[in-house]
Amino acid sequence: MRPKPPPNYLAGYPATLAEQVQRLIEQDRLADILLQKYPLAHAVRTDKALYDFVLELKGAYLRNASPLSKVAFDSKLHVIHHALGTHTTQSRVQGTQLKSKQEIRIAAVFREMPPEFLRMIVVHELAHIKEREHGKAFYQLCQHMEPDYHRLEFDLRAYLSHLAATGRPLWSSTTGG
Repeated sequence: MRPKPPPNYLAGYPATLAEQVQRLIEQDRLADILLQKYPLAHAVRTDKALYDFVLELKGAYLRNASPLSKVAFDSKLHVIHHALGTHTTQSRVQGTQLKSKQEIRIAAVFREMPPEFLRMIVVHELAHIKEREHGKAFYQLCQHMEPDYHRLEFDLRAYLSHLAATGRPLWSSTTGG
């Protein structure tokens, strides 16, 4: 059986950019560049701390959106769904009323990343509360909540490419505060 190739996190970007990232990984220089830009890991380690972090952002930008019933890190998310985060809505009948619950799950790999990357993925999932599809309005909302959204998304994808190629994480609970 043939080994499965690593995910191509830079598939949507121009080939020249993806090749530059690949070259930096091969030269073992990408890690230094990322650590220089993002020296510390965030301190959000528990589901409760993540919930508070998400609610703070939601309160700042999406006050009138329906409440979130659950926010959690999910260790299976990245592997099973090939996703870094999910936003789901579940509807249930309670008596004569239809109640909906909204959940946000963030891949556990974000537990040990810089605060900028965590904010970027949270902004992405919060934007799905208002905009279901990845269209122009969706990305405008992401940029409204995080002006550097696109740069952060690219840097995150470059880091995930590094992680897939080397297996060496750059941040841990001992490197940030």
